[in-house]
Amino acid sequence: MHSPHDPYVRVRGAREHNLKGVDVDVPRDVLAVFTGVSGSGKSSLAFGTIYAEAQRRYFESVAPYARRLIHQVGAPKVGEITGLPPAVSLQQRRSAPTARSSVGTVTNVSNSLRMLFSRAGEYPPGAQRLDSDAFSPNTAAGACPACHGLGQVHQTAEELLVPDPSLSIREGAVAAWPGAWQGKNLRDILDALGYDVDRPWRELPAGQREWILFTDEQPVVTVHPVRDADRIQRPYQGTYMSARRYVLKTFSDTKSPTLRAKAERFLTSVPCSVCGGSRLRPEALAVTFGGRTIAELAALPLTDLAALPAGPSETARVLMRDLTSRIAPVVELGLGYLSLDRPTPTLSAGELQRLRLATQLRSGLFGVVYVLDEPSAGLHPADTEALLTVLDRLKAAGNSVFVVEHHLEVVRGADWLVDVGPGAGEHGGRVLYSGPPAELASVEESATAAFLFDESPGPGREVREPRGWLTVGPVTRHNLRAVTAEFPLGVFTAVTGVSGSGKSTLIGALTEDLAGVDRLVRVDQRPIGRTPRSNLATYTGLFDVVRKVFAATEEARARGYGAGRFSFNVAGGRCETCQGEGFVSVELLFLPSTYAPCPDCRGARYQPETLRVTYRGRTIAEVLDLTVETAAEFFADIPAAARSLGTLLDVGLGYLRLGQPATELSGGEAQRIKLASELQRGRRGHTLYLLDEPTTGLHPADVEVLMDRLHGLVDAGHTVVVVEHDMTVVAGADWVIDLGPGGGDRGGRIVAAGPPERVAREPAGATAPYLARVMP
Repeated sequence: MHSPHDPYVRVRGAREHNLKGVDVDVPRDVLAVFTGVSGSGKSSLAFGTIYAEAQRRYFESVAPYARRLIHQVGAPKVGEITGLPPAVSLQQRRSAPTARSSVGTVTNVSNSLRMLFSRAGEYPPGAQRLDSDAFSPNTAAGACPACHGLGQVHQTAEELLVPDPSLSIREGAVAAWPGAWQGKNLRDILDALGYDVDRPWRELPAGQREWILFTDEQPVVTVHPVRDADRIQRPYQGTYMSARRYVLKTFSDTKSPTLRAKAERFLTSVPCSVCGGSRLRPEALAVTFGGRTIAELAALPLTDLAALPAGPSETARVLMRDLTSRIAPVVELGLGYLSLDRPTPTLSAGELQRLRLATQLRSGLFGVVYVLDEPSAGLHPADTEALLTVLDRLKAAGNSVFVVEHHLEVVRGADWLVDVGPGAGEHGGRVLYSGPPAELASVEESATAAFLFDESPGPGREVREPRGWLTVGPVTRHNLRAVTAEFPLGVFTAVTGVSGSGKSTLIGALTEDLAGVDRLVRVDQRPIGRTPRSNLATYTGLFDVVRKVFAATEEARARGYGAGRFSFNVAGGRCETCQGEGFVSVELLFLPSTYAPCPDCRGARYQPETLRVTYRGRTIAEVLDLTVETAAEFFADIPAAARSLGTLLDVGLGYLRLGQPATELSGGEAQRIKLASELQRGRRGHTLYLLDEPTTGLHPADVEVLMDRLHGLVDAGHTVVVVEHDMTVVAGADWVIDLGPGGGDRGGRIVAAGPPERVAREPAGATAPYLARVMP
């Protein structure tokens, strides 16, 4: 029995995901770092077990009726955990922030600024004092009525809606209209209204063109469709919608990112003429503080905003003190260049993570466990130093900081290490070591020890010669101002710079339209699917091969089963009780809903008849449960499957199961699956590969595997461009483009470009001193 003052969090019998009944003790009030190769089980221990149990205990204390209003994680698979304080989690979520989300809303600094204007602002004579809500563009009281608080209005024009006026309406002149039946319906309605749909667009009278594209009328007419020989089509009542109305409606209402992106192509965004882009009502803009409106102050860099004089009144001094105290931790984390009105979607992942951290710094919580998921992801080595200072401050304030991390500088700064492994998936799930960092050196099985204590530079590599150049720019977007960059072809290029210096914006300007680009492949970290039905096998096309293999067996042919019978996504062979999900949701009234294996198929996803068909002794459900590594041996003599599985092994994903749901994959795993899918296709001429921080979430051992593949692509005649913070990767590049020197307004310029040795000697950039340390 442990005393109530036991200084350790003690975990016993953790079996979440691949953990093999793990027992581990981690001290409180320290910076503890969880390490291990990708897929070893460290996140399952830190988040899936420790944080999940802390959250479950908190919910136990909440009134039952209120529990239903909160999204709850299920109880983790663990024997017991003692000594566990309340926990706060900061995960690497790249949620899709809306246009209304900004630096001010994420950090709550906007609230302080609005209160300052409400209580201490200078109002026009006779004006009524406004509530703080009236200074927010996200409330009905404050939003400009013309643009609904967005600051921009969307417009369109004839040349956008009809890019090729030589086509007739029937030939698809109105490019903005939908395809398939809906587009045909609109053309048939115009025909019924008496418009000539077979005449070239440019020959139609101007008045007709104007009405077709821009009218707000929605006439209803009877349409007599042209009869197809094989089916009867009856007349129907059709409602007309102009091209502009259709595009604006799709853009504002659709939940489909694809349709929204298509609609956006036909729109231009211009500042609202009523509020001038400030997003607020005139009454709010009439109030000033220090002679400036709230919109003008929200556009200032945070460092300038914090330096404003408070003014004579006591109210203003108190509110200004609150404002500067909220800004201080943001500036400390190196984000003083951001302004409150900067939209969240324009921030890098590193900037967003640090904004969330800054908010926690000021919260003043004491005695909690902060569980952080790779806080160094997306951070330049210069920014990582500021991060370590902040983590130490959270600890000094009386908290425990548990961090899942691969960045060796953060690992070296830890008080305690928990190393999970030795391998990934079924080869991992054990705690190899738990103790002070220095003693990890004696653990032979640890993949982390090899990198943590060996700081000697890697072997030198001969720099490849470019076989041509790609000119990009001048680019003016975000903080880039007329920047022109030269990218070499046929080599490996790394784009570096501190967070917010403009790296992602610059490589975003690389498109297939540029001279010298035959084919362009972007490999990002977005999920490969949003539901458990999408998995590794379906995304790579491997599932199609596997289903054909099963359909070709004698048993399947005798039963008349085609390949469709072996899909869990369509009716036929799947279990209809769970509709091929493998589990059913169980409602427990006041407790969180839980998922239980399907009572009929017991998680197999298929009907018993389908499972009677076996291939080499395994059912389709058992094949989906194989790891990539085992499946590669199982399908070694089937070329299409072997090629697909081989590329997954090449990028270090041998530990994943074929049927592992997309929702369980990390961003780094999703990115490598996309890369593997691309690699398994036949080479089709020269390809330019763009990767944004491909080493995020990867252990140094996995980084080596991935870099071998990427350099292999270059050796095969392709071009690879990566945005990267890992200096060992940058040192192995042929060419480096360093942006900076700082972030935001202090960045956006190319400070150095050339082979790594040259950039390591460039005094103007923040990258040089860190690159010099790892140069051979």
